[in-house]
Amino acid sequence: MNLLGLSCVSHDAGVALLENGVPTLVLEEERLNRQKHTKAFPEQSLAMVFGEQGRTLADFDAITIPWDVRALRRTYLGLFLRGLPSSVHLMRDAANTMQQPDRMLWQTQRIRWGLSRQLGAWRLPPLVNVAHHDAHAALYFVSPFDEASVLVMDGYGDVSSSSAYTGKGNRLERLWRNDLLESVGALYTLTTRYLGFEEFEEGTVMALAACGGATYDARFSDLITLREDGQYALDWSYLSFDRYGMIKPFTPKFYETFGPARRKGEPLTDRHRDLAHALQATAENAILHVARDLHRRCPSRNLVMTGGVALNCVANARLKRDTPYEHVWVPPCASDTGVPLGSALWHYHQTLGKPRTTEMSHAFLGVAYSDTQIEQALQAAGLTYERLPEADLIARVARDLAEDRIVGWFQGKFEIGPRALGNRSILASPLNLAIKDVINTRVKYREPFRPFAPAVLAEHQAEYFEIDQPDPFMTMAPRVRPDKVGIIPAAVHVDGTGRIQTVERAANPLYYALIEAFMRLTGVPVVLNTSFNKQEPVVARPEEAISCYLRTEIDVLVLGNYYTRARTPDAVARAREAFTVHIVNTRGGE
Repeated sequence: MNLLGLSCVSHDAGVALLENGVPTLVLEEERLNRQKHTKAFPEQSLAMVFGEQGRTLADFDAITIPWDVRALRRTYLGLFLRGLPSSVHLMRDAANTMQQPDRMLWQTQRIRWGLSRQLGAWRLPPLVNVAHHDAHAALYFVSPFDEASVLVMDGYGDVSSSSAYTGKGNRLERLWRNDLLESVGALYTLTTRYLGFEEFEEGTVMALAACGGATYDARFSDLITLREDGQYALDWSYLSFDRYGMIKPFTPKFYETFGPARRKGEPLTDRHRDLAHALQATAENAILHVARDLHRRCPSRNLVMTGGVALNCVANARLKRDTPYEHVWVPPCASDTGVPLGSALWHYHQTLGKPRTTEMSHAFLGVAYSDTQIEQALQAAGLTYERLPEADLIARVARDLAEDRIVGWFQGKFEIGPRALGNRSILASPLNLAIKDVINTRVKYREPFRPFAPAVLAEHQAEYFEIDQPDPFMTMAPRVRPDKVGIIPAAVHVDGTGRIQTVERAANPLYYALIEAFMRLTGVPVVLNTSFNKQEPVVARPEEAISCYLRTEIDVLVLGNYYTRARTPDAVARAREAFTVHIVNTRGGE
């Protein structure tokens, strides 16, 4: 039983292969077409599946789509009718740039046409629509739990923005779902825009929140009422996105209360930092309120948290610390990057009743590149390099890290989801506080308040962080133990937290060996980890890693067993010129 999950039109388009219940390949189209959060038909991902992977349509029993298009049509019609006449604005592209409603409503037909056009075949396997929140919830089937409560929270799905389930074995039962517009995820996104950041920069605002104070906390909390039935409701006297979407998301009352929106590029002030703090505090309170009520209704030791809101690692740490749940699991692809896989899992287990066969113990479900491909890319860039035995490579890179060099680390299959987890990472020592500013200003070219993730050997996590469960997918930001703050200062955010990644030898032997070697040199089992990219999707191919290395001040590049510190003016100039041309060609290309 082989299934192909496929998503497009909505943001984070991609594909997933599920073979007899086991995920074998998950591809985000942005990694290949280099357009962040692309909504494009996943042509390059499908080319991998049906070209390089050598599969044919006959290999698949069904193609699953992570949206219930009929339900979505009914939802849009209801929103349109109940908000007339101003709701006509919801039909404009500018009202929802992440989803393109006019195309979403005909997604199945677009997928059918796109597959037929690309593959030259008009007889396709059955196309199966799976409700969006069901697709998110289905990642429970690859969780470490035999039973769990499952909470889905995102911007919106087909009919709701939050849904709750109970999972037992290979079955999920939905307990409730709320109204589509009562969305803490949408509020977070719209306030992110109000604060002068782009779509999908909610993580930036989460980091900024730690720099703010409680000036607006009480007033902002008025935007969400926590109800006695465990639900929450938005105060629509402040909001108008139900009728205007992103064109005019807030009413005059919002601006009278909180002041004018920040234009992109304007200096950040204490007001902006305090508003970010208020947004984060309000969102956390709503998330914890819902989770606690879910536990009251259906007590369980285990919680699976998924949907775009589950990328809020600060809130996730509070779910573990401040609710009755003993274990909280967030998949690496909790956002819409995971719904192609989730739709296939739902169909396999929930619809067809197949038994569970696997646990997601690592996130390396992308594509690997051969030594030949790596060598060809290095030679094309004009870089000299060495090919080192593994033991020598580990020893040299560990020494580089201990000597405060910044390392571009490219290994094996790339990760799924938005986090770099040790195969497409930029690594550095956490011992020197100054390294954080160096990476932000000279490598990542991003705001100085943005933190980096400490990757820690799993058996040492409790020594350095106030958390008692593994977190291999970098989904929580627990507090750093006070006696360790001075030891790993570059890994500590201004609020004393660190978005950890626990590393186990079995999940990633090479990455584990590197951190272990660094520990032998320094006595510290922690390295700094951030995604291998600069204002682009995380690198996938060797060519992209080389380009990022040449366009930044990364000191060392490691591709598989190939090691280089070479860069020439000509190579740097070519990389920068090619990247500029790419940006020009892809701008607005989604």
